Amino acid sequence: MTQHLSLAVCLFPSVTALDYQGPIEVLGFLTPENLEKRKLKTPACTLTVTYLSHTLDPVVPTSGPATLPQLTYDDALKQKIQYDILLVPGGLGARPGAVPDALVNFLKVQAPGAKYVFTVCTGSWILAGTGYLDGRRATTNKAAFKSCKESTSNKITWVPKARWVADGNIWTSSGVVAGLDMANAFLIHLVGEDMARIVRERVELRASSQDDDEFAEVHGLI
Repeated sequence: MTQHLSLAVCLFPSVTALDYQGPIEVLGFLTPENLEKRKLKTPACTLTVTYLSHTLDPVVPTSGPATLPQLTYDDALKQKIQYDILLVPGGLGARPGAVPDALVNFLKVQAPGAKYVFTVCTGSWILAGTGYLDGRRATTNKAAFKSCKESTSNKITWVPKARWVADGNIWTSSGVVAGLDMANAFLIHLVGEDMARIVRERVELRASSQDDDEFAEVHGLI
């Protein structure tokens, strides 16, 4: 039987567009609509994607077009919706003090009940602010690594050399484009290599391995 999972894309002002658009381009192959349009067999898992923000105003990223949210964080909680997968991107708006309180509260409520929590770039900085990364291994954008580590809990084991880190149900990637590599690995985890290979061939993705991280050295972390 096919498992159907709900995925929440957690948006905020000055988000990095590729942090969520990249992974959704890969994982979006699992939506029923895309499977039908692309004439692909239904895999073991399908997804429904919902875009959320603290208001319904268009979310303006640091670069690229605005994205129109479908639901606010507060309304999702009022409706008692529990998402299976949380995707938290990063960006200039992910720094402490810039993140909307509604997003932090949403993650505090949602993360314990989610099957997976998936952060890209400095999205892990946001998640760290909720306390949900305490006792876990995680990574982040290597250009922001030192600042992130210094401003977050010492209960988090920040991994300097990693394209992405999977610790239980929490997946965290390095900067921006690394989200595509992690999305490929997550796709393999969800539906297997055969489906992931089809997706890689369609989007022409040459995915990096988990420990293929030249940027740790570039930024003086190792």
